[in-house]
Formats: sequence, C-alpha cells, structure tokens
Amino acid sequence: MTRTAAVASCLWWLALSTGPCAALASAAAVLSAPAPAQPSVLEDEPITPIPQPPAADPLKLALGERLFGDIRLSADGKLACASCHDIRTNGAGGKAAAVGSKPSLDTLTVFNAALSFRLGWQGKFRSLAEHVEASLENPANMNTNAEAAVRRLQKDPEMTSQFRAAYGRAPDRDGFLDALSTFERSLLTPGARFDRWLGGDTSALSSAELEGYRTFKSLGCSACHQGVNVGGNLFERQGVFRPLVSGPPRVVRVPSLRNVATTAPYFHDGSAATLEDAVRRMAAAQLDRALSDQQVASLVLFLKTLTGRYRGSPAVGAAP
Repeated sequence: MTRTAAVASCLWWLALSTGPCAALASAAAVLSAPAPAQPSVLEDEPITPIPQPPAADPLKLALGERLFGDIRLSADGKLACASCHDIRTNGAGGKAAAVGSKPSLDTLTVFNAALSFRLGWQGKFRSLAEHVEASLENPANMNTNAEAAVRRLQKDPEMTSQFRAAYGRAPDRDGFLDALSTFERSLLTPGARFDRWLGGDTSALSSAELEGYRTFKSLGCSACHQGVNVGGNLFERQGVFRPLVSGPPRVVRVPSLRNVATTAPYFHDGSAATLEDAVRRMAAAQLDRALSDQQVASLVLFLKTLTGRYRGSPAVGAAP
C-alpha cells in the first residue's frame, strides 16, 4: 500500500476521534514528511565502487609520474616502470620484452594496485615502496637498486631542482620511493559501468549484464573476487579440483578483476589468451563446474562492465 493510500484509509478514524480539521492536518504532516531512505544497491553487494584517487601534493605527484617513465631507473638505461606498465592502455601490456626484460610471471596491471592488500602474484610485498624496490633489484627487470638509481638522478640539475621543489632536498632514497608511491596511488580507475550501477544508476547495466552478475554470484566467484578491487584481498590455492596452470606458484594472491577485459593474457603464466578461456578454466579448476557456452558468455558480459576510466578515458587492451 502506498503512503497516500495508507493515510486515506485512516482519515475516517482521525475525523471521528479528533474532528475533520485535525484529521486533515495530521494527514498533511504525514505526507510532507520525507520518505524513508531506500537502501542503495551497494549495501547488499559483495563488491564496492572504486573511489576517486586520493588527494596528493601536486609536486610530488608530478615528480612520481616523471620517475615512472624514466629509463635511468634501470642499470642499462633501457627500462622504465612504464616499459612494463603502460598507463596509456591497461596498466600492463608494456613492450619490455622487446628490450630484454623477461619476467618469470605475467605482468599484473598497476591500475588499482594500491587498493590490494598485498602486491605481486605471490603477495610478497606489503607496500608500493617495497614493490618498487623489488622491481629495481630484479635482474630480469631493472637490475639495480634505489641508491644507484638516485645517484644517476642526482647528476641531472633539472631533476634535482624538481626534487627540491617537492621535498625540500636533493634526490634521496626516501623521496624517490615516496614520489613513485604517490604516483602509483593515483592510478585508480573509477567510473566503471558496474560502479555506476552500484551507485544507483539502474540504466548503467543491461539485463544480460545483470544476469551475468547474478551468475557470477550464484556460482561462487564472488567468494574470492569481491571488495573494492573484485579480488586482491586474499590468497587462494590454484587448481582446487583440477589443474589450472602448468607450474608454480600454487598459492597466489587472488588477482583483481578490475579492467580484466583489457588485460589478456590471463593467469600468472599467461596461458589463457582470451577471457572466455580463462572463465571456463577457472570454473572447472576452482569450482568444479563445467560451464555452458551461454554461462561463459553471460559472465564475460558482466566482467566487461568492470572496465574503469583513467584520466577520463576507459582502460583499453594493449596492442598485440
């Protein structure tokens, strides 16, 4: 029953007990009162929206972005962070292999990495700064360390001036790591259509995409892929019911599904070339479910709604 109908049905009682004027005044008061707040969609869902990037000192942010693209961070002057993490596309998908980098595990996107509770496939790193140092020291990547990188930067008067403006001192290890971490914390991709739906925009998703989300939950995918990053907040064994990948590690930090439609190939060994293949194999290995073609297509439709925006443009797949 609507509020108006409920009030009307009680008017006769009010009129009898208090008189017609009092009855009308009471009815007007009820109708003019604000309606009870309706619960937002996200209150009942296992996924929460990506927030806007945190506020940051613009000088430190600009310095961090410059460092992120600086090849002097590597020992041979060929690789920058951006060589593996292309923020013009999907935050991964760089062409580092073309200049000699051969990582043992598939490159994870840097987009939204700051929202994960651990970093890297094995979750070895608890902070962005720890992860930066590990990347610098990896022989397959930068093959250097923070102190050596800083010494190279100190020879550049312009870089030294930018450090002094941001930190009040010449380039040093702490400022170097903080500037890069500050920039990486800004690499969030809000504005996905799914997040708009979570915020109450019922037109953001089609009925087919919503059905895909219901399938995602009913199959149990959201047991591991939930929270703000749709993953990235727990560890899980790969291949619970049957093998998923050919080699170690067997236990990994659950990857985020944010922008997943843009980050092929999939799994830590890059063995799934398409999202459809990854979905089918995950269901079999982790859930003991053989999905129909319709279920796979439905899930992929939903997963595509998780693509967010960076600096106003949607994340896109890297060129092959």
